[in-house]
Amino acid sequence: MTPVKLYPPKPQKAYVFGTCLIDMFYPQAGLDGIRLLEREGIEVVFPDDQTCCGQPAYTSGYHDEARAVAEAQLDLFPEPWPIVVPSGSCGGMMRTHYPQLFAGTPREAQAKEVAERVFELTEFLVHVCHVQLTDKGPSQRVAMHTSCSARREMGLAGTGPMLLAQLDKVELVEQARAEECCGFGGTFAVRHPEVSAAMVEDKTLAIEASGAEHFVTSDCGCLMNIAGRFEHQKKAMQGEHIASFLWRRSS
Repeated sequence: MTPVKLYPPKPQKAYVFGTCLIDMFYPQAGLDGIRLLEREGIEVVFPDDQTCCGQPAYTSGYHDEARAVAEAQLDLFPEPWPIVVPSGSCGGMMRTHYPQLFAGTPREAQAKEVAERVFELTEFLVHVCHVQLTDKGPSQRVAMHTSCSARREMGLAGTGPMLLAQLDKVELVEQARAEECCGFGGTFAVRHPEVSAAMVEDKTLAIEASGAEHFVTSDCGCLMNIAGRFEHQKKAMQGEHIASFLWRRSS
């Protein structure tokens, strides 16, 4: 995969922006992402005052409210270190939309500078850390779902599969229409529940039909939506954030 931006050498230190869903529902994914970075010799700095990136308000059309939430994040990353985000959704908001959100305001230059330092976790592991993984787990067939934001806003459809391909005993199986949305879409699932439910039903059927025994994703919103649908269907299919999967298989 051709990198979507110019990537720096591996740094000694990096910030981690944890995301709301990891904080509230999947803290283990955040911890495992940090462990992956620390194993690469990077000192991880986690600003305690971080909250939401502002995306839910932004995608709902409340740009003033989104700006207020996002503004509180800008001062949390004063050093010129990369900002690693274990979510293409939040990463896409920060890298793509912060410069737009703050255009014409006193914070414009700062927002652009922060945005340029934002990396999604799998992107950072592949293109900055050049990580090499050793598989220590059993043979398993796995499907991967890449979020719409990671795929389309950040151009990162390939980095998760690149990491999974390093695991000798993992067979990455292709689901039908892999590029389609799972139906979560942040507040979309709340505002259009019937449409969202139909979309995630299609996604779970496609994953099941692929022959996968397990699924992974790099976004916790997608993980919550897909895993929740499998649970509603009373299916045994389990899923996890790719950070936890990689750490579990290689530690």
